[in-house]
Amino acid sequence: MPTTESGRSDVHRVGGAVELTHRRAGRSALALLRACHPEPTAAVTVLMTALAAVSGRSAAGCLLVASAVLTGQLSVGWCNDRVDLARDLAAGRRDKPLATGALGPTTVSVAAGGALGLCVPLSLASGPWAAAAHLSGVAAAWGYNLGLKRTAASWLPYAVGFGALPAFVTLGLPGHPWPPVWSAAAGALLGVGAHLTNVLPDIEADLAAGVRGLPQRLGRRRVRALAPVVLLAASAVLAFGPAGPAGWAGWAAFAVTGALAAATVLPAGRDPRSRLPFLATLGLAATAVALLLLRGAAPA
Repeated sequence: MPTTESGRSDVHRVGGAVELTHRRAGRSALALLRACHPEPTAAVTVLMTALAAVSGRSAAGCLLVASAVLTGQLSVGWCNDRVDLARDLAAGRRDKPLATGALGPTTVSVAAGGALGLCVPLSLASGPWAAAAHLSGVAAAWGYNLGLKRTAASWLPYAVGFGALPAFVTLGLPGHPWPPVWSAAAGALLGVGAHLTNVLPDIEADLAAGVRGLPQRLGRRRVRALAPVVLLAASAVLAFGPAGPAGWAGWAAFAVTGALAAATVLPAGRDPRSRLPFLATLGLAATAVALLLLRGAAPA
């Protein structure tokens, strides 16, 4: 049967509507990805999966660790942007999809809740003790988003959340061993350092919005001085905490991560809003874990 002009026109309209829907869905997905804080989400997920692998978790166990950590980090990132929407709007943040209108608040709320809902059974799949460790860290991060960030204890959720990650890995192993103290201490110090460098670019805007966490109370100059000290302490614990002599790998770890710790605050003098200090902190964590694995000092 021949196609009429009207029929061809209808087909074009339907095809155009479908293509437009696909484009909108793609833009929304990209905006949702940007709203989850992709750099720390990816970094923490990859590093924890690597630790799980060298600690003796099976391939299935590593996949469970990766899935649980990823969903937990996604929930925290989306929760953070949703809670900060009013502040980001007031500050005119063009790097936040919610503040620019690229995403709706309901979409981000549903995404955060859905990721958290998935995180619970994925964590429990590694066992109740491992789940308790991981979910306590996720709960601490949500507590930070929902109010602790405005208090002098703003550093505590970072210390708890990052300090609990090694326990999530080891408690999921046969026999459920606790991680060595040095691994939890290093994780906590890295977490506090990440808090300091993450907040550093936004201290003035935070104070204007009434956010008075520990870094805001200390001020930019003190935070710039404190952050490398905390990160250097984390480097020292990672390099010299494992049993046995540090050897060349331990000293190499300390030298490289120590240099990165010092570098975390260097760009801020030229550009107060630079994100390079925080990205350098992520690089420090990745380098420290890589050198730790090279040394054969897994936290198990």
